[in-house]
Amino acid sequence: MTEPKRFHLAIAVADVAASVADYSQRLGQEPEVVIAGAYALWRTPQLNFSIRQTEPKQAGQLRHLGWEDPQAEAFKCDRDCNGILWERFTVAQQATAILELWPDTQYQP
Repeated sequence: MTEPKRFHLAIAVADVAASVADYSQRLGQEPEVVIAGAYALWRTPQLNFSIRQTEPKQAGQLRHLGWEDPQAEAFKCDRDCNGILWERFTVAQQATAILELWPDTQYQP
C-alpha cells in the first residue's frame, strides 16, 4: 500500500513568532521547524503547513499550494490554470530546500 499524499499550504505572515503561537494552538501541535523571524513548518497527519514572514501588506496571502508526495521523483513547481503555484515534493526534498535557504538550521525531519 502506498503512503498517501499530504496537502501542502503555504501562507505569508507578518510575524512568525505570533503566527507560530496562533497556529500551534489551532493545529494542536508545535511546528517541526522554526527559523526565527523567517519560517515555520508543521506536519500533521493531513496537512503540511508552512508560514514565511513577508512584508506586512502581504500577510495572510496564499504563497502556494502543493503535495507532500512520497512518490515524487524531484521537487517540482508549476502553475495551474488559475496561476496558482503548486509544489510537489517528498519530506526529504522539502528538508533539503529548507536547509538550502537556511543552512544554519538544525532541521532533520
